[in-house]
Amino acid sequence: MKLRKLGSSGIDASVIAFGAWAIGGWMWGGADEKEAIDAIHAALDNGINLIDTAPIYGFGRSEEIVGKALKGGWRKKAVVASKCGLVWEGTEGIHNFDSSEAIIDGNPRSKYHVYRFLGPKSIRREVENSLKRLGVDVIDVMQTHWQESTTPISETAGELLKLRQEGKIRAIGCSNATPEQMDEYRKVAPLDVDQEKYSMLDLTPEKTNLPYCEKNNVAFFAYSPLAQGLLAGAIGPDRVFSDTDQRAHDERYSIANRKLIMGFLEEIKPVADKHGLTYGQLVAGWTVSQPGCSHALLGARSVKQVIENAKAGSANLDAEDLAAIRKAMDARLANFKD
Repeated sequence: MKLRKLGSSGIDASVIAFGAWAIGGWMWGGADEKEAIDAIHAALDNGINLIDTAPIYGFGRSEEIVGKALKGGWRKKAVVASKCGLVWEGTEGIHNFDSSEAIIDGNPRSKYHVYRFLGPKSIRREVENSLKRLGVDVIDVMQTHWQESTTPISETAGELLKLRQEGKIRAIGCSNATPEQMDEYRKVAPLDVDQEKYSMLDLTPEKTNLPYCEKNNVAFFAYSPLAQGLLAGAIGPDRVFSDTDQRAHDERYSIANRKLIMGFLEEIKPVADKHGLTYGQLVAGWTVSQPGCSHALLGARSVKQVIENAKAGSANLDAEDLAAIRKAMDARLANFKD
């Protein structure tokens, strides 16, 4: 497993991260706690030391499960990244969405009104709550989950800097941010991480955030690099999603799109076969081979998925491989529709 620095923090993190959204259950049709804990342990045993979670993932459930998994000495192996800024207590900030919570069993429990809010007092409260749920003394990376306009970034960054100085967090990150917003963070505090949606189907960061991060020594976490399973070849045209799975109502998972993706994957199969990689491993390896992209977050809910994901962290694609993949992307994915 390759390791890369998180900005100037001095933290070494695996290029493949364990994305912990799905284990929260919410929007993913539920999840099994024991299976999730076993998956996290498998990740740590197979070289994946970076675990990315957030309070909103299951309304605290994902962090709680990560915390249980880190007991008994496992914490020493892990780099824990969480987030702040999506809150469901209070009405300060900008209303983001309303949602019913679906926990491990997939049954709706409560209606939540979720706001984007990055006020200093709220950030401090969120960090304290996350520390308790995770059962740790310090969170390695704290990222602002979504940006909002009611709080100056200088105040947000200032509070994160205070929390770092107090030893409650080790590194500061942002997510879903523009280069201009990152400039505002960096005027006040060191910015070590930027997390953005980036995949073969979501290439906008190649013109914006990726060059910025490469130039300014900011680690780049790519989220949804496999497009939530589309690019892994795991979702064929015949797949039926449950009503509690967010993909059931998302146009990008249409049957037409799934057929198009399968055609693309068949075209890059020779590159996968050359390196003995699955489609998912090849796509993840491609992702962390792109200029400025340092880490890829891969979701998992089972030991089998984690072990497969970990192999992507040692993929070595040469210039010829990358050129062949890009050519196939240009030819095959042009008609993909969101």
